[in-house]
Formats: sequence, C-alpha cells, structure tokens
Amino acid sequence: MDTKTVFSLLYFAFLAANRTVVSGAPSFSIDYKNNCFQKDGKPFQYVSGSIHYSRIPHYYWKDRLLKMYMAGLNAVQIYVPWNFHEEKRGVYNFTGDRDLENFLDLANQTGLLVILRPGPYICAEWEMVENEYGSYYTCDYNYMRHLRTLFQFFLGDKTVLFTTDGNTDREMTCGTLEGMYATIDFGTDVNISQAFSRQRRFEPRGPLVNSEFYTGWLDHWGDQHAQVDTQKVSRMLGEMLSMGASVNMYMFEGGTNFGYWNGADHDNRFRSVVTSYDYNAPLSEAGDPTEKLLAIRDTISKFRDIPMGPMPPASPKMAYGFVTLTMVGNLSSLLDTLSPQGPVRSLYPLSFEEMKQYYGFMLYRTKLPRDLPEDTPLISPLNGVHDRAYVSVCGVFQGLLERDTTLVMNLTGKQGDQVDVLVENMGRVNFGSKINDFKGLLSNLILGKDVLTDWQIYRLDIDGAIASGWPQSGQRRSSPNPVRGPSDGPVFYQGTLPPNGLAWDTFLRLNEWTKGQVWINGVNLGRYWPKRGPQQTLYVPGPLLSPTQPNNITVLELERAPPHTRVLFMDRPQLNSTAGKTSQLQTTDRQT
Repeated sequence: MDTKTVFSLLYFAFLAANRTVVSGAPSFSIDYKNNCFQKDGKPFQYVSGSIHYSRIPHYYWKDRLLKMYMAGLNAVQIYVPWNFHEEKRGVYNFTGDRDLENFLDLANQTGLLVILRPGPYICAEWEMVENEYGSYYTCDYNYMRHLRTLFQFFLGDKTVLFTTDGNTDREMTCGTLEGMYATIDFGTDVNISQAFSRQRRFEPRGPLVNSEFYTGWLDHWGDQHAQVDTQKVSRMLGEMLSMGASVNMYMFEGGTNFGYWNGADHDNRFRSVVTSYDYNAPLSEAGDPTEKLLAIRDTISKFRDIPMGPMPPASPKMAYGFVTLTMVGNLSSLLDTLSPQGPVRSLYPLSFEEMKQYYGFMLYRTKLPRDLPEDTPLISPLNGVHDRAYVSVCGVFQGLLERDTTLVMNLTGKQGDQVDVLVENMGRVNFGSKINDFKGLLSNLILGKDVLTDWQIYRLDIDGAIASGWPQSGQRRSSPNPVRGPSDGPVFYQGTLPPNGLAWDTFLRLNEWTKGQVWINGVNLGRYWPKRGPQQTLYVPGPLLSPTQPNNITVLELERAPPHTRVLFMDRPQLNSTAGKTSQLQTTDRQT
C-alpha cells in the first residue's frame, strides 16, 4: 500500500440485494416516510453480524456463514481490506483466502444479504487503516463529496450509500454528509435512546441503525482479555429490535490476525493488538458456537422466524502434544538466505517504507565508532524506534529498545565491532489522529555522544524463505546429538509435528518462550508474546496440517527461548492469562 496515500478514506457502505428474488427486479431503498428500509417493495429490518474473510481461512468460510444464518441473521457486514489484496502497489491478489467474489457467492448461497464496506481503509484493528472519518482529525467535506461521486460512478446512483461513526457529536459532525444516510455505532455501555436521539439529530427521518453494536472488544498486548456480558448484549439487542432498528453486531466472529495483519492503537502510547481477534464474539476465534450466540439466537427468534434445525457443531479439536524444537541459528548469521539481494547502504537509517518493505522485520547493521569498555547508553532520543529493536554486538544480544517505553539501553564493545539492530513492525496504528505510522528507525540512534552512521540495511524476506521450504529443506542432516539449548536474541528454531492421520484444529502454546513469530507448513500464524499476555495460544486451523506428512514448525524467538525448547499443541485456546499488567479497556475509550 502506498503510504503517501491519504490515510483517512471514508467508508461508504452499501447493501447488496440477494440475487435469488423469485419475481420482479430486486430493489433496496430508504423509506423516509415510514422510517424504515424497503427491500423489494416491502418494509425491511436487517439483523446482521460482522465477519472478516481476511481473518478466516477460505476453507472455513461456508461453515462460518452457515452458523450465522442458523443463528437467525439475514445479513452479514464485511470490509474489503485493500492492503490485503494489494500488498505491493499495482499487484493484485483475489485468489484463495483473498477470493472476495467467492466469499460473496457463498453468502448469497447461504441466504444472507451483504453489507459491503469497501476499502482501502477499514480500521477494524487491521494493519494501517481507518474508516470512521469522524474519528480522524480533519473535516474535509469536499473530500467526502469526491468519494461519494466516485462510488456512485462505479456502483450506480441506486446504490444506498451510508456513513457510520461513533456516538459523539464531533464524530457525527465530521463523518456525515448530506445525501448519504447517517448511521451510528455503540455498545452495551450507553443509553440506547440517547444514542439513537443523536442519530436523529443528523438524520431526522429514516430507519434507526446501529452499524456496529459491540458484542465484545479487542485485546492489546498487556491488557486483560476483554469480555462483554452476554445478558447485556442480548437484552440491548432485543430493545433495539423492538424499536424497529436495524442492527449489525460487531463482531459476530472475529477470527485471527494471521501474519503481520494486526493493527495498533495510540492514545498515550503505542499499543499493538494481539494475534487473536476472538473479540469475545458469539462465534469464537475457531468458529465455535458460544453461550452468547445461543442467547442472541433466542432474542432474534422473538422478532423473526429463524431457520429450523440444529446449529452446526464446533469443529473437532486435537491435542497433538509436545514437539521439541532444535536451534537453526541466530538471524544475523542467516542473511544470505533471508536477504539474498544484500544490503542497501545509507549514511543514516531508512524507514521500512523507504526500503519498500512494509511488514515484518528489517536488519540495520553498523560498527562501533570507538572502544566502549564500560556501559555506554544507546539512545533513541526522538522515540524513533517503530516499534521494537533487538540489539546485538558481534552476535551477542545486548538488549532492546521499545517505542514509548524503553528509549535507552547500554552497550559495551570495541571500535569496529559489528552492531546489529533488528527492528520489528508491530502493526500500524489504525484509528484516530496518529495513523500516519511509519516503521523502522525513523531517527538517528545516539551512542554516548556519537551519532551512529554508515548503515547497511537488509530487507528480510523471512516469509518467502519459509514458504519455499526453509529451514527444513536447507538443513544438513542432524547430528546424533543436535544442539537444543536456547540462545539469547533473535534465533530461529525448527521442528516437525508427526502426522497421525487427522488434520483437526489445534492451539499452539509456547510456554516460557518470550516473544516471536510462528510458521506452520510455511503459513505465518502470527505473533506470540506469553510474557506480556493475555493471549497464550495461537490458533492453528486444521486444514493447514497434513494428516500424512510431517508438519514443519518454524519459530523466530526474538529474545530468549526456554531451556526445554518445547511447544505444546492443545485442544483448547488460552486467551485470558493474568500476565497482562494493565487494566481492561472499556468500550468507551475508543470506537472500532
């Protein structure tokens, strides 16, 4: 995604009418006289749930949609995250897990209407994005008019465009525009009548709409696992439906921030979102029905007929047990494999964006300018480490710098010693005024009184190397007694999960590991950070596993692995460890 693009693109959304209407042309409109929607000439109230195809493996799309339909929904709301489809500018991908057309067809086949919120920016705790324009720091109505014209050109003037913003006057003022229907977002912590009264001030006639009714909430690293009370959700849903309001529940299933797709928030400091997007939603991260789903279905059944028959069951889970990993080597020694194009030389550091590597990791290398016999402070004076830097001297891990929290560390060494600074992008800010979130070393590092210069900067294609079969394909046969001991700093480990004839969902726990990234059979599962919590397990979808061939496991541990170097495959998730030190966020702190 071109980071010079304005980061504040408003989200228009429209309802795609079901193509299976038996007679007459399908239609959808707003009936201002009777304060409702009209679908195919009849009053219509939608009961919808948010689901993100980009957070769910495509082989589970039909399962999730069917469960939503059986819960009594008549619509789903989805985003189109354009950086997911265009990771490199001008190169588009709409295949596999990115096959949007297939997802829309499956929703149609299931009997669900689609509320489509097209990108490129979607907020949604997704890497680098924003959608509620009223939450951005500018009120540019000409820009919004331009976007309205653009969407009408491509979608036609009969498409119902609407805006959605948070439950404040400022957000509604800056996020709405005459000629587009204004809706509102709110959760269980507000007064329904007051919230809809605010919508009425901006939209005096037409249907009441809560476009994002929060069934749960997100987690940041260091938070407690967020939970929203089931009874509050079902009670408030019933109250809104009894008022004739249309409601979309955010989220109905959250899914997973696989790879590097998690976003971040920035209020007083940078806070990265965890890998799991379980969201305490009615369908769990693994798509399993919960008590919250059953309560919601019971509420919906009081207002409309719901499909007959049992709810599809949870997918089978497997506790595959322990796997011991062996050390491959520290990252700095593997640059021929991870960065075959070699370094870019620069007097001063370059950002990820300047290097055209937008996600993951980059390595910055220089030399000590003088002897440092005693501890000497390495300082990021302008808070320019975005977001975490792992520092080694001559291959020996010295410590780390972290955005907003750890701006100084100490180094020792001799003049000419090699200094490696591995920088991790922990996800771009996706909400509010600080979404212009560039990554890497954004300012100079100061060592004592010296400015570090003459950098070699390596773009690291870790995902590409692992997808090609490394490290298993590139390893010599193990010696009879392979070295298994841990090493400090960024180190790769590898192992295999033997096949047992089954490929069921499982959850990977890295007990006593510190922080890093995991790949299974070349697929990036996301970040782990059990030391900070709350998330303790990573979701492993069964279809990623082979029932007949060894399953390759690759781990990049960034700080320190445990002495046992074991990982554990469990049959249930652990998302609520007390490792988190900060108090749980309330949904009033920000809107999704």
